[in-house]
Amino acid sequence: MADPTAEAVPFPGHRVTLGADRPMRLDSGAELGPFEVAYQTYGTLNEDRSNAVLVCHALTGDHFVLDRHPVTGKSGWWEMMVGPGKPVDTDRYFVICSNVIGGCMGSTGPKETDPATGQPYGLNFPVITIGDMVRAQKLLVEHLGIDQLFCVIGGSMGGMQVLQWAVAYPESVFAAVPIATAARHSAQNIAFHEVGRQAIMADPEWCGGGYLLEDRRPRAGLAVARMAAHITYLSEPALHRKFGRNLQNRQSVTYGFDADFQVESYLRHQGITFVERFDANSYLYITRAMDYFDLAADHGGVLANAFRPQGKTTPVRFCLASFSSDWLFPTSESRAVVHALNAVAANVSFVEVRTDKGHDAFLLDEPELHQVIRGFLDGCAEHRGLARRRAP
Repeated sequence: MADPTAEAVPFPGHRVTLGADRPMRLDSGAELGPFEVAYQTYGTLNEDRSNAVLVCHALTGDHFVLDRHPVTGKSGWWEMMVGPGKPVDTDRYFVICSNVIGGCMGSTGPKETDPATGQPYGLNFPVITIGDMVRAQKLLVEHLGIDQLFCVIGGSMGGMQVLQWAVAYPESVFAAVPIATAARHSAQNIAFHEVGRQAIMADPEWCGGGYLLEDRRPRAGLAVARMAAHITYLSEPALHRKFGRNLQNRQSVTYGFDADFQVESYLRHQGITFVERFDANSYLYITRAMDYFDLAADHGGVLANAFRPQGKTTPVRFCLASFSSDWLFPTSESRAVVHALNAVAANVSFVEVRTDKGHDAFLLDEPELHQVIRGFLDGCAEHRGLARRRAP
């Protein structure tokens, strides 16, 4: 669906200006507006606008769910899940995905221009939260003329956004699919994020956050942050299966600090390629948003209360999924959400997928996960009377 108000951007997709008439109030108390949101759409919005699915991306993701990425040239990040005939079937649903505010692929964030100064925001950009990201998405959905989303779906930080949507706007979401996520960020996960942030800020090229003004980039610090984070997305069995202790292009160790092992070379490659597509300050802001996420905090510390709007059981239908080898967002975190939903007699289903692929399994070919989500969405669609669009 083309957006006639979208402005030209240096990469494919749409971008819309929001909050022009009334700035969006952030959780920090600051106001943001006007601001821009970059987004992509796939499929066709039906006549009564009841088939919209919002896909929420993870920490280092963006809105290019299916398209070839304009920077990396790689395929869309969730082509396993979204597309014609896939579990999130674009022959049936109108799929929306936006780059979160604070991001670096077109939505307003620290690398964009501050209209008050004419220079990049840098650290003058206000600290944002998952709640703020969702408020911006809500404005986008309203801009597109959609009153209720058929489904909100996402993994990891995307799953946090899904949960926030269900709690903040229960009447605007028919179904919610949070995958490999949690209702709050754990101390361990905050610790990993802090290591990454300190690596960035310790890089002399960071320039106190003002590197864009100096035409410099903290590439080394951002690469180390990515390397440390990437380890948490995998599992020990997966790393062993893929690399073991195999040497990289050599017959014996060098007794030095080059990348002797394949796993070292792999992590260095992950770091190098990441810095070409991601902004260091955005990494600081988005990881901080995840750290602050605590769904129960505004509900007396009782998670079940978050799913009891105005004292009534949430009308949202939930399907949660976790992975047996995910130690970043372990199954116990998903079970805590399920138990809270059960406590208010909500409509909820749950599956733990047995896999050794770790946290990133939600991005990979996991037939059980795809089968569960397809079945859940098909059931919800039948309940809503959403017909599949016939191929021409």
